[in-house]
Amino acid sequence: MRALWTIFRRDLTLLLFGAPGRGGALLPLLFFLAVAMLYPFAVGPDAKLLARTGAGVIWVAALLAAILPLDRLVEPDLEAGFFDQWALRGIAEEGVLSLRILAHWLSFGVPLMLAAPLSAGLLNLDGAQLWTVEVGLLLGTPGLAAIGVTIAALTAGLRAGAALGGLLAIPLAVPLLIFGAGSLQPGGESGLLLLAASSLAALAIAPFAAGGAIRAGRE
Repeated sequence: MRALWTIFRRDLTLLLFGAPGRGGALLPLLFFLAVAMLYPFAVGPDAKLLARTGAGVIWVAALLAAILPLDRLVEPDLEAGFFDQWALRGIAEEGVLSLRILAHWLSFGVPLMLAAPLSAGLLNLDGAQLWTVEVGLLLGTPGLAAIGVTIAALTAGLRAGAALGGLLAIPLAVPLLIFGAGSLQPGGESGLLLLAASSLAALAIAPFAAGGAIRAGRE
C-alpha cells in the first residue's frame, strides 16, 4: 500500500507540475480555454447559437485536453524500465495504471471543471446549463482519463504513437461526447445517466486492457 501511495504521489506531481519528458496541467487548461475563447469568433456573436452549441464545444475541448499528454502518460516509464521494476516487486500493472488514471483525471479533469464557469460565460450558457456542464464533466472526465491511459499503454513504444493514440482515442470517446453534450439539450436529462454509465464502463475496463498491453509488450 505504501508503494502504491508513493507511485500515485509521483504520478500526480509529474502530471500537475511537469517534468522533463512530461507536460504539466497548465497546457490542457490553456488549450481548453483557448477553444472556448476562439469559438465565438468563428461562429459570430449570435447568443442563441452560442448557447445551443456551446456544450458540444466544451466537450470537444475537454476531449482534446485529455489526449494532449497521451505520449507522456505511459511511454516514459516504459522506456525507463519502471514497469519492469514494479512487476519484479509484485506490483501489478493494473494497480499502477489505476493510479495513473486517477492522477491523469486530477491533472486535467478538475482544472477543467474549475475553468468551466469562464468557458460558460464566453459561450453564453446560463446558470442551469453551467450546472449541467459541471455535473457532466464530473461524471465524464474520469472516463476520458481512462480511455487516455488505455490508449497510451496500447501505443507506447510505437513510431508516431502520439498521433496514432489521438486517432484511436477520439472514436472511443464519442459516446461520452454525445451523452455529455446531449444532456444540455431539451429533454436530455437522461444523458447524464448514460454518461455516468459509459464513464464507469471505461473505468472498469481500462486498467485491465492497459495492463494487458504492457505485459504483451514485455513478452
